[in-house]
Amino acid sequence: MADGGERRREEEEEAALYGTRHRIRRVRPSVLHLRGRDEGEADRREERVLTPGSGEWTMSFFPASLGLLLGLAACASALDNGLLRTPPMGWVPWERFRCNTDCTNDPENCIRWAKSMELLPSQDALLGVPEAFLCKNASCDGWKKLGYQYVNLDDCWAARKRDARGRLQADPDRFPSGIKALADYVSLKFGIYSDLGKSTCAGYAGTTLATIETDAKTFAEWGVDMLKLDGCFSDSSTKAIGYPKMSMALNKTGRRIAFSCSWPAYEGGLPPKVNYTLLGKICNMWRNYIDIEDSWNTLFRIIEWYGNNQDTLQPAAGPGRWNDPDMLIIGDFGLSQEQSKVQVALWAILAAPFFMSCNLRTISDEAKDLLQNPLLIYISQDPLGIQGRRISMSLHFEVWQRTLVNGQYALAVMNKGTDGAPRPFVTTLSLLGILDCKAGYEIYDVLEKLHLRKYQLNSVITYKVPPTGVALFFLKPLC
Repeated sequence: MADGGERRREEEEEAALYGTRHRIRRVRPSVLHLRGRDEGEADRREERVLTPGSGEWTMSFFPASLGLLLGLAACASALDNGLLRTPPMGWVPWERFRCNTDCTNDPENCIRWAKSMELLPSQDALLGVPEAFLCKNASCDGWKKLGYQYVNLDDCWAARKRDARGRLQADPDRFPSGIKALADYVSLKFGIYSDLGKSTCAGYAGTTLATIETDAKTFAEWGVDMLKLDGCFSDSSTKAIGYPKMSMALNKTGRRIAFSCSWPAYEGGLPPKVNYTLLGKICNMWRNYIDIEDSWNTLFRIIEWYGNNQDTLQPAAGPGRWNDPDMLIIGDFGLSQEQSKVQVALWAILAAPFFMSCNLRTISDEAKDLLQNPLLIYISQDPLGIQGRRISMSLHFEVWQRTLVNGQYALAVMNKGTDGAPRPFVTTLSLLGILDCKAGYEIYDVLEKLHLRKYQLNSVITYKVPPTGVALFFLKPLC
């Protein structure tokens, strides 16, 4: 454990980073009906210990002696890989393709890859991913240039059993060339999936406490750049040991591997069972809540959970350590175009990872245009890494705000209504608490790619927002 002087220095450094940035100016409650944290709740121990720099640990979901041991380990050997300083961007197959392994009857949608197209003839070399995304042609289709750098496998890539040396291995029929060959083929960064348990959620070979170091070495030898470690088939005590142990094992390989943890999602996502101070020391990103489904209902449920629990979640996020509300489902089947706009807008406000899960071979022009919006990505990738907050709620609208570099802001206005015509939203910058630049702000409609005009602090802003839709604004100071 760090001595008193070191702890004070850590607290001062973290206070400089976190001390004032989470204080959002409140709009007038009589106008926009703000939801604020109850002052009495702010003093409860389980919330106070999660404040960055507090130096305290909350590990009530396993014995105190084990909690102390892991606290010491985390302080002595944090992940410290320098990765994911902005939210990662890329592609993952799960929401679109799930665990489709029927390559006989559904060859275009099963999870597979082969180095030689003679082994597995198909339209493309990798499930759902065209050559242009992998930068195997001159154009690269624009994805890599915009920041989509990761191609990640999810569950169902592995064989049911380990090899003769006790190592994980790919399914020999669907990945006959092996994972190293696939990682070498992908000219972007390559991510892989495992599960802290005897088997994965879908029943394939998992990672136990006894095999963590072996698996970390295997992933490094294969050229893996990111590991998502799920949590099916392990209890709370196993997770409390396994996730820190895997973090240290990845560090020891000498290869920089980003670490995505599902731990908090299995513990309810909130204190006292979840310690976000510890998570920030061992993981680069983490799933907090339920799995997203291809529907508006689950998308809206996730958004509301993040808003309702933002006083705990928002301080936990920052460069190298991100809350993950799950993958983007734009380009699939369950969302309208307006609802797709809601997801990308709120994910950008939340500083959330941008992992698409769609069929990029058949993606519509509208969905592609949305995912490749340069100003949207600029907001998502803001280097300050400050997660945005919901600053007001009313019967029909929610207003979310994110602070950006150079005095800039992003503002999302979501219409929660599910019927009727677009509804007018009326406000001013001063009512939103955006007062830093007395000269006013230039405002851009991000998703419609429009420059609106310059607004003074008390100029009236009126905008119509469709049902289950959003308006995303970028504010550039005139000072």
